[in-house]
Amino acid sequence: MRPRPSAGFRGVHVLVDDDPRWPHPPGAQAEAALRGGAAVIQVRAKHGSDRSRLVLARDLRKKATRAGVALVVNDRFDLALLAEADGVHLGQSDLAPSRIPPDARERLAVGRSTHDLAQARRAVEEGARYIAFGPVFATSTKADAEPARGLEALAAVVRAVAPRPVIAIGGITAERARAVREAGAAGVAVISAVAGSAAPLQAVRDLALLFPREPQ
Repeated sequence: MRPRPSAGFRGVHVLVDDDPRWPHPPGAQAEAALRGGAAVIQVRAKHGSDRSRLVLARDLRKKATRAGVALVVNDRFDLALLAEADGVHLGQSDLAPSRIPPDARERLAVGRSTHDLAQARRAVEEGARYIAFGPVFATSTKADAEPARGLEALAAVVRAVAPRPVIAIGGITAERARAVREAGAAGVAVISAVAGSAAPLQAVRDLALLFPREPQ
């Protein structure tokens, strides 16, 4: 499977998270993403086994294909390959993109989380198909989250890595999404805005109005 073009990664990225604190389980989060107009579902299952993570990813692969949505697996390129995902998303503490075998890079697009301008530029050099940048706003989703970077830093990264799409991460809500778009972001990545919402489907729809999914 060849990676989709970069346009496939512009829009709303919903991180399907298995943290038990969320009122909506991973399946419900994914359903909201698929029905609400998300461009990408990213499997972020850190509380189960590799087996359960793979089962979830394979199930979402089928549903994402029917909906025309890209599927990305967080952290693990091996599980991404087994699930026949479109891509793998790597954090700064994960395996460097250059360490992924060439044949795997042929099949998987790589997204990279970055927290400053130098990291964003390095991600482009590493061949990342899209750059995630943040946290733009303060976030409680990660216990070890970096300090908020702000909209000016986001805009600077957008200018520096163009035409690579930049996906804003960290504290993104529907109320903040317009300012993020005005800073030049090609999309937003969210966890709590959907997983913790009283109305997850509407939450995705509200975000997708500002960051619509592009045709594949």
